[in-house]
Amino acid sequence: MKIFLTGANGYIGSSIGKVLVDQGHIVHGLIRDAAKAGEVRSLGIIPVTGSLEDIDLLTEYAKKSDAVIHAADSEHLKSVETILEALEGSGKLFIHTSGSSVVADDVLGDFENPKIFDETSDFSPLEAREQGVIINQMMKHAGAERNIRTVVIVPSMIYGDSLGLDVESVQLPVVYRKSIEKGKGIYIGKGINRWSNVHIGDVVDLYLLALEHAPAGSYFYVENGEESFKDLAGWISKALGFGGETESWSAEEALAEIGGLARYALGSNSRVKAINAREILGWNPTRESVSEWILTNKYAINQ
Repeated sequence: MKIFLTGANGYIGSSIGKVLVDQGHIVHGLIRDAAKAGEVRSLGIIPVTGSLEDIDLLTEYAKKSDAVIHAADSEHLKSVETILEALEGSGKLFIHTSGSSVVADDVLGDFENPKIFDETSDFSPLEAREQGVIINQMMKHAGAERNIRTVVIVPSMIYGDSLGLDVESVQLPVVYRKSIEKGKGIYIGKGINRWSNVHIGDVVDLYLLALEHAPAGSYFYVENGEESFKDLAGWISKALGFGGETESWSAEEALAEIGGLARYALGSNSRVKAINAREILGWNPTRESVSEWILTNKYAINQ
């Protein structure tokens, strides 16, 4: 297949792109920085320099591709609208990458929310995540209304080394760096908030299954278990040689230092169940757990 991939030099995008190329697909990858072209090309991805604001470019590559995988900014409405317009009536595949922060709350580590969401659950997003939910709903409706095989993939916290370029995930690397600075595993507030999690290799496996088998209008949460941030901090502390010792990072300090990342990614609850992925696509995650990865990854090895 000829596939147009946005976010081709990112953590998720480059991992997907590398595996697609290895399977024999032709991948054109959108990158913003021309200086990154060589890195992307080294994976076998054909670089396309531009941005999500380049309507003509997005339209051109969407129309001449068999499928589009959007792995860049999950809340960039105009790019999604542009690709949907380009693909309308074609029956082609369009996979949009969202994130489970759409169901996140605002507790700054001090509350374990008992609510666990599956694909049928109703929820009211935080104001900062409303745009992402609007896009996800637009994608689901376009499957039936615009004759496009639309798929929304909604990963939880992703861990694991990139399968593509040497790019990190979003959440755990921040915890690692702050833990190294403090000499203890850190968590925000009480650290009792919980996030579902999943290995990058299992995430990419779901994209491959969706490419072949996902019906139009599909919506998939992606998870393989969950942990509290206090437990994650304990494992990180052991991996870094701090003996499992942990410490609370005050919400005020975390917000001042890393802004919304503290509120929506490290201090919230985001608990989901990947029922559709397992039941509709037969997805079966097989990679190491987050605790196993923490104890053996490059941060642990390099300390």
